[in-house]
Amino acid sequence: MGIFFSKKKPQSRVTEQDKAVLQLKQTRDKIKQYQKRIEQSIEKEREIAKQLIHDGKKDRALLLLRKKKFQEQLLSKTDGQLENLEHMMHDLEFAQIELKVIDGLKVGNTALKKLHDILSIEDIEKVMDETREGIEKQKELDDVLSGTLSDEDEGEAEAELEALLAQDRELQDKEEEKTKIPEVPKEVSLPDVPTDEPVKQRESPREEKIREAVPLEA
Repeated sequence: MGIFFSKKKPQSRVTEQDKAVLQLKQTRDKIKQYQKRIEQSIEKEREIAKQLIHDGKKDRALLLLRKKKFQEQLLSKTDGQLENLEHMMHDLEFAQIELKVIDGLKVGNTALKKLHDILSIEDIEKVMDETREGIEKQKELDDVLSGTLSDEDEGEAEAELEALLAQDRELQDKEEEKTKIPEVPKEVSLPDVPTDEPVKQRESPREEKIREAVPLEA
C-alpha cells in the first residue's frame, strides 16, 4: 500500500552541465593549491641552496637547484592545464546560456503558433475593417457636429465672447481701484509763520466818541 501512495521525488534542477562545471571548478582549485605548495617549496629550496653555497657545499646546492628547476617546469605545465580548464568552463557555461536561449525560442514559437491558430488572416482583416469603419463614422459625427452653426451664428458667438471678456476686464479694474491705498505725499508745504507783530488799526473820531460815552452812561 505504501508503494502506491508514496510521494514522487521532485526532479532535480541540477543538470549534467552544472555537474561538469562544478567538477571543473573543483579541479581548478586543487591545481591552484598544488601550485601554491610548489611555489613555497621552490622558495624554500632557493634559500637552502644559498646557505649551502655559503657553507661551501656546492654539490648539495646543485642538487637542490636541479630539483627546483624540475618543480618550476611542473609549475609551468600546471599553468597550461589551468588555462585549458578555464576555457572548458567558459564553453560549458556559454553552452548552457545558448540552451536557455533555444528553449526560450521554442516557447515563443509555440506561443506564436497558438496565436496564429486562434487568429486567422480573415479574422484580422475583419477586425481591421471594423476598426476602419468605426473611425470613419466617428469622423462623420465630428463633421456634423462642427457644421451645425452658420457663419452668422459663429460671428455672434465670437462677439458675445468679446463682450463678456470686456465686461470681466472692467470688473477687474474696478476691484483693483477699490483695493488701491492712496499714496501719502512725501513732502507737505505749510505756509510761513509771520514774524512781525500785528499792527493795531487806528479808530475813527466817531468810534472814539462812542467808546468814551459808553462808560459815562453806565
